[in-house]
Amino acid sequence: MEYVKLGRAGLEVSRICLGCMSYGEPDRGAHPWSLPEEASRPFLKKALDAGINFFDTANVYSAGSSEEIVGRALTDYARRDEIVLATKVHGRMREGPNGAGLSRKHILAEIDASLRRLGTDYVDLYQIHRWDASTPIEETMEALHDVVRMGKARYIGASSMYAWQFAKAQHTADLHGWTRFVSMQPHLNLLYREEEREMLPLCRDQGVGVIPWSPLARGKLTRAWDETTERTETDAFGRTLYARMEDADRRIVDAVAAVAERRGVPRAQVALAWVLQVPGITSPIIGATKLHHLDDAVAALSLALTPDEVAELEAPYLPHPVAGHS
Repeated sequence: MEYVKLGRAGLEVSRICLGCMSYGEPDRGAHPWSLPEEASRPFLKKALDAGINFFDTANVYSAGSSEEIVGRALTDYARRDEIVLATKVHGRMREGPNGAGLSRKHILAEIDASLRRLGTDYVDLYQIHRWDASTPIEETMEALHDVVRMGKARYIGASSMYAWQFAKAQHTADLHGWTRFVSMQPHLNLLYREEEREMLPLCRDQGVGVIPWSPLARGKLTRAWDETTERTETDAFGRTLYARMEDADRRIVDAVAAVAERRGVPRAQVALAWVLQVPGITSPIIGATKLHHLDDAVAALSLALTPDEVAELEAPYLPHPVAGHS
């Protein structure tokens, strides 16, 4: 396993991050395809054994049960100071007023709820899951700063938004002497490269770590275009991400298959190797619902694509509508 700094922060993270949205009770929340606790634990153990020290979850994943499962497993399998534990806030956790968003009230309530579920005194990285247009950014950034000052989070990060929004948040923190975001979690893969236009250059310029989500495009880059899984049949959000540029996307999937066949490796390794070679990428967040998914992710670290292969994979891409910001 390779380890790198998270942007300019001193925090060292594995070059692969295990995304934990797949681990949660299927009858809780909006992910009926997720794995229950006993089925989830071998993935967390295998990730640790492979040298992965970076784990990303969120309060909304399976209505909080992802945090519960991850927290118990990591407590059993590792020392707290050996891992980098990340979670997120923004999504709706209860009906009614103040049950979602990035108000001071919601942030301070949800960090405590996440810590209880995770069974820890602090998270290493506390991230805003999306932008909240209904709350002043000053209120959000001061609340996040206070979470850090209280020792409940070591660092803060952000997720999919427009580059101007991220720059505004960072500028607000600078104006007031508050804690800056050290990381950005954007949507990035061979089927969706719009973040290369503005967000990635901004992050490289500002020394912000980049930990992209869905690097395998919800698995679409790992199998034949028309092949489906239980998740594709029930993942309503995923269907909104890759439904508008199917002709171009199909050609990209075919290119991944061609490179993988010539190399004699699974498609997942090729698709992830492409993300890893994008300038400024720190640690892609991979999902794993079969144990060999972790093997493929680690193997991708050793797969160096040639310039000709990169060009072949990128050639079919056409500009896409913005997807994943809400």
